[in-house]
Amino acid sequence: MEDLAIFLSKSLTGWLVIQVCFTLVFIWYLRSSKKYLLPDDQLPKTAVILCLRGADPFLPRCLRSLLNQNYPQYDLKLIVDSHEDPAWKIASETITEQEATNVQISPLRIVRNNCSLKCSSLIQAVRELDDSYKVVALVDADTIVHVNWLRELVSPLADAKVGATTGNRWYVPTGRYWGSLVRYVGNVSTVVQMFIFQIPWGGTLAVKTEVLRQTELLDKWGQALGEDFMMHDILKKHGFQIKFVPSLLIVNREETDLFNLIDYLKRLILFSRLYHPRWLALVSEAVSSILFPTLLIILVLGSLLEAKWEAAAILLGCYSIYTAGLLLIMLVLELEIQRVVRSNDQAIAKLSVATIIRMLIGIPLTQWVYGLAMLSSLWISTVTWRGVSYRVQGPWNIRLVEYRPYQWLDQPIDSKVSL
Repeated sequence: MEDLAIFLSKSLTGWLVIQVCFTLVFIWYLRSSKKYLLPDDQLPKTAVILCLRGADPFLPRCLRSLLNQNYPQYDLKLIVDSHEDPAWKIASETITEQEATNVQISPLRIVRNNCSLKCSSLIQAVRELDDSYKVVALVDADTIVHVNWLRELVSPLADAKVGATTGNRWYVPTGRYWGSLVRYVGNVSTVVQMFIFQIPWGGTLAVKTEVLRQTELLDKWGQALGEDFMMHDILKKHGFQIKFVPSLLIVNREETDLFNLIDYLKRLILFSRLYHPRWLALVSEAVSSILFPTLLIILVLGSLLEAKWEAAAILLGCYSIYTAGLLLIMLVLELEIQRVVRSNDQAIAKLSVATIIRMLIGIPLTQWVYGLAMLSSLWISTVTWRGVSYRVQGPWNIRLVEYRPYQWLDQPIDSKVSL
């Protein structure tokens, strides 16, 4: 038992050092990156594609922000699951309110049986574009963008080596549900990992149309459950880079409870297992950040039961240092992200003492919730999202097993809860 305690203590210390190093690299990138904005006459014509199924909590704000971009030539292409979808009415009303002329709303015409509905929608939207569109930008309905979002997303594509650009989402730690806090804590490390591994986020993603054709990405989308994680290996294979743009860190204020969060995490872990280029690294990270701290707590309890007070104190001290280190990482990153967000005129809640205490409690809770979700995901072969079920037998072997149009009755009671 003593040898195990020493091993766990050293492992946690080492893992904390690694996380600190990753965080410092990420912060250095945030601070050293300069905004590169092309003038109007050099910006290519761009299609912004938004796929909708269900009315996301802040959908009207999302649409208004997309329709008021500081960009000379762009069109917003909305693909809604069906005419009876709640999102259709909201989108139509918002378009009328904004008197927008650069937007087209269409229903999903072909529900493919061998990929996700989102991939079906993306394929439909891209294949309907004419040759005048040189860039395709993807966005999610939970993304409320700032006025220069599209310009900042497209400008780095002027570099011939850059095939795609991306941002990421940043949740707020001030939600009313514990599920919202756990999602925030987990996302802190996810954002850093995605930067380190150059993994794009489909909620803010731009790719050159010539790259889409050259890499045959549409064919891959036609067989897949998700559209973004796979892009790292595909673009790298063809010699293209994925550039993360710091100013495109987008604040997300949606809520979720623990029950819905676990379902979301199981889907996310499944997507990672299928398409993440560094899946084994994620498994190693899970062992280090979930299993080791949990085992350390078990050893503390065991030492207390055996009246080994000194051993319990040492182990508890090690766990406390590790947890305090994680809290410090979160606080430093939160302050850094707030600086980025404020520079884009996005409002974000300030940290209070009560919020920091909740963040501290949320660290072990996040470890246990993520651990439960990871274990649960090992046995799932069917995944359900927004009322649609898919059978998953491999990354390119997806079958739609149950489909029905989304209805108003499917909307959550709490209007701020993620779908």
